[in-house]
Amino acid sequence: MLEAIFSYEFLQNAFGAGLIIGVIAPLLGVFIVVRRLSLIADALSHVTLAGIAGSLYLSQSAAVFASLNPLFLGIFASVGGSVLIERLRSLYKHYEELAIPIILSAGIGFGAIFISLAQGFSNDLFGYLFGSVSAVSREDFLIVAGIAIVVLLFIRLFFKELFVLSFDDEYAKASGLPAKWVHFLFMIVTALVIAGSMRIVGILLVSSLMTIPVATAMRVSKSFKQTIFLSILFGELSVITGLFTAFYFNLAPGGTIVVTSIFLLLVVIGYKKAAVSRKKGAIA
Repeated sequence: MLEAIFSYEFLQNAFGAGLIIGVIAPLLGVFIVVRRLSLIADALSHVTLAGIAGSLYLSQSAAVFASLNPLFLGIFASVGGSVLIERLRSLYKHYEELAIPIILSAGIGFGAIFISLAQGFSNDLFGYLFGSVSAVSREDFLIVAGIAIVVLLFIRLFFKELFVLSFDDEYAKASGLPAKWVHFLFMIVTALVIAGSMRIVGILLVSSLMTIPVATAMRVSKSFKQTIFLSILFGELSVITGLFTAFYFNLAPGGTIVVTSIFLLLVVIGYKKAAVSRKKGAIA
């Protein structure tokens, strides 16, 4: 595959985008998991599906939209979904978790409507659902690179605020931190990452790349920063191994990436249990 990467532009795009996603998805995933917002990634991914399906339907029904990259409408839908989640969370202050299933259901509903209007699943839509190495264009790669810059700048500027919000939301508000705005920006950045990752990982599997490497890292890490580092490491291992496996066996990269990340999680869990057993045996 290394020789093919240097020979074919679409593989360069896919591999480059995959490496970027392997960093930014687990990086944001650490804050998502710690704040117990894992289901938000699922909700936004389904909203993104509605945007992609709507874009594909428009490209079929109107010639003016034929050249429109579906990724743009997917990003718009994902960001819109994140804004609506925040609005609903403010309406249901004592039942904030209701916002997630409402938006998730809306995404599935609109997605199903646009898919039926577009006369079922096309190859393009299948690629967005489960990822596709050959479908990643140079434009897609540049969009992912742009999203990565936004994510890294956001984390760099608001790391302390995100850290405090993740562990003590009440203290963050009492200390005068702009908690509402930081959380709002965090939701938008999360929406951008989900939309940008779907070409490689797939809409239905992108939330897995944001959570499973974090779950793996949490089993062996000893600090928050170490959790971030190990999450990115496990994310990159999953992406690289998954892309190579998808290339050689002609499989959907989203599936191979997620299965690899689950395999790494099981290995780490087994290693941790074995280490605890050895320690108990030594004490006995």
